[in-house]
Amino acid sequence: MKKLGMLALFMYGAAPLLGCMPAAGGETEQNPTTMILMYVGVMVVFFVAMYFIAIRPQRKQQKEQQQLLASMQVGDTVLTSSGFYGVVIDITDDTVIVEFGNNKNCRIPMQKSAVVQLEHPEGAAPQPQVEKKEEKTEEKSEEKPARKLFGRK
Repeated sequence: MKKLGMLALFMYGAAPLLGCMPAAGGETEQNPTTMILMYVGVMVVFFVAMYFIAIRPQRKQQKEQQQLLASMQVGDTVLTSSGFYGVVIDITDDTVIVEFGNNKNCRIPMQKSAVVQLEHPEGAAPQPQVEKKEEKTEEKSEEKPARKLFGRK
């Protein structure tokens, strides 16, 4: 918000220099078309600045969040928006089932958008999910390696 105020102050201060407004102390006669074009130019500069200050960083952040959610895999440690750490047990299109704490009965389904931070298990490289029924049945039959969670091994 502070940046926006500084930008408006700069533009108001620069208007007499650009010829949009008469300078203090004297009146100048200008073509009305020139004045309208100068005002339009100032507005265009203002909207371009707004794009680079507000809209572009927000889109970049949304894109990073989407990449984070796309790289989520079963067994990853996640931090939820409510501040809870847990392990991903199952992933569907919109929801994730997360296991919290040492209790195996504490499994809570939540929206994917509630995941804020993601940590892959040690030694595992993040890979995009490929849905194959054969691989899912094999993964369930294999025993999961011990992982570090909440400072325990």
